[in-house]
Amino acid sequence: MDYPLTALISDLHANQPALETALADARTRGVERFVCLGDVIGYGASPREPLDWAMRLCIEAPADPLRPADLASLKPGLCLQGNHEYALLHSAEDFNPKARAAIDWTREELNRGGEQDVNYGYWDFLGELVPAQCDAVAVFAHGSPRDPVREYLLPRDIQNPDKMRANFEAMERDVCFVGHSHVPAIYYQDGRLFRPRGTEGPYELGIDAKNRIIVNVGSVGQPRDGDPRLSYALFDGRCITFVRLEYDHAAAAAAIRAVKALPEQLAERLALGR
Repeated sequence: MDYPLTALISDLHANQPALETALADARTRGVERFVCLGDVIGYGASPREPLDWAMRLCIEAPADPLRPADLASLKPGLCLQGNHEYALLHSAEDFNPKARAAIDWTREELNRGGEQDVNYGYWDFLGELVPAQCDAVAVFAHGSPRDPVREYLLPRDIQNPDKMRANFEAMERDVCFVGHSHVPAIYYQDGRLFRPRGTEGPYELGIDAKNRIIVNVGSVGQPRDGDPRLSYALFDGRCITFVRLEYDHAAAAAAIRAVKALPEQLAERLALGR
């Protein structure tokens, strides 16, 4: 099977230092395609740069002189709508006050004066995103197979057979990649759970219609498993590799603190991985 080595990156959350670190690492690993599972924006202080990245590297577009030479031959990837993109386009009324404040500021930032053509490009891109897509091997969703925008999958859910059964039954392929909870893990239909603790793999997933698999790739921009290192995954159509990397979270926190409209907790949590 000719499946491109794919970097699965999720929940960037406007964290430019984390994104730059993940992207540089993926380039050294010979990644051929990027799939972003949503939440490019929200929480962080740099929404425009991750959107530029997603528009340049995740979707098929005419030759781009700004694309790095070693990524010129990338195969078309995907970028999904996360709940933060949905809130930006529609309503953040169900968000907590801190997350809502970040969405309100992000909307202003993407409408800032003097860059109207660029701003229109961002809004056009955001408006075309969908929360789930498939390729020949996998389904990709932001939240979960049955509720791609909002439902969280967390390790404790392996003890909830009804929830897991409904999600496995909703899958259009035998493996599904998700983000949203910011906690990397592999959920098996037979009730097994695997939680990576660092850079691990490649592991053969053992994709099987009788034992479907859901993989949470974690978060680049705001890890929440108690480990402040960014998380993403590589997939070659058969094997998965989890990648954890140190990045300059102090710089990301300083950028948040420099924006008065962004709550302090959004900066503090980056050092804690919570």
